[in-house]
Amino acid sequence: MTTLKDLARHLGLSVTQVSRALNGHSDVSAATRARVEAAAAALHYQPNLSARKLVSGRSGIVGLVLQGRPLALDGELFLQFVGGLSAQFSRRGMQFILHVAEPGTDILDHYRRLIDGGALDGFVILEPTVADVRIDYLRERGVPFVVHGRLQGVTEYAFFDVDNHAIGRDLTEILIRAGHRRIAFLNGPRARVYAEERLRGHAEAMAAAGLPVDERLHRAQEMDENYGLVAAVELFSDPATRPTGLVAGSAKVAAGALAGLRALRLRVPQDVSVVAHDDLLPTVQTEQLAPPLTVTASPLEASWAPLAAALAGVIAGEPVAAHQQVWPHDRVARQSVAAPAA
Repeated sequence: MTTLKDLARHLGLSVTQVSRALNGHSDVSAATRARVEAAAAALHYQPNLSARKLVSGRSGIVGLVLQGRPLALDGELFLQFVGGLSAQFSRRGMQFILHVAEPGTDILDHYRRLIDGGALDGFVILEPTVADVRIDYLRERGVPFVVHGRLQGVTEYAFFDVDNHAIGRDLTEILIRAGHRRIAFLNGPRARVYAEERLRGHAEAMAAAGLPVDERLHRAQEMDENYGLVAAVELFSDPATRPTGLVAGSAKVAAGALAGLRALRLRVPQDVSVVAHDDLLPTVQTEQLAPPLTVTASPLEASWAPLAAALAGVIAGEPVAAHQQVWPHDRVARQSVAAPAA
């Protein structure tokens, strides 16, 4: 079995350099880290977790605690997300476990038992809510963690996020600039931080254009195709109150909304303009929809490596501020937007 010393000898580096590279320390160059990780994979290096815990007091194991599957991810995408995170932690010589809590149980009790038992060094938090008890609890306990997302105004922790406020604003501005004044907004659940931020960006864009926010045109729900279909049929069935533009919170919601509009014999973009946020997931290809959608785009898979690097760094004692990242998004103009019909 390949040891850390074997790996260091093979690379011509010190044991300390190799160890710090595998654990994601920021003082190791990207080129050195990549070379060490490639050699570790080629030589089938596996860290001795028992020895590591005796020396460092750490188990080398981190985890994700959930009560059921994250509702924003379907089964296939959830496996990709967990698999992507697991692979990234493995590259850093760490193990990643999934702990599923029974519905109805106290989620903090699960964290408490895992922490007090010394089983885990840190945690990944998905789908933060506006008042997230998990974040408050882990901060109080002084336990390392990283959040996929962030709370408004609370930044004393590591996170990886996209600028959801800007996404909501940008999507709305695309429609406003095309001449739309009545804009429907199919958002995620209001308790989710990303949904609140997108709503804030939407309202900001409407206010900047001197337009009122009509909450009758808003929906907030877990995002899937059925939600998009039902919401589109509800919103666009009455010609007297029908919007001319629609913002969809995800590609899946947009696909459902397009199906609903087709059922009403409304054409996109001749009768209705549609824009969406695209996480660039394989289940829905927005460029292949009819018509191809205008979107803001940011790949979900871009989060896996930064989340793993951030948690490894915080566990190693690096400053939290060094592991706070907001990923950019693109605007992609296609054929789903036009001026509103007379």
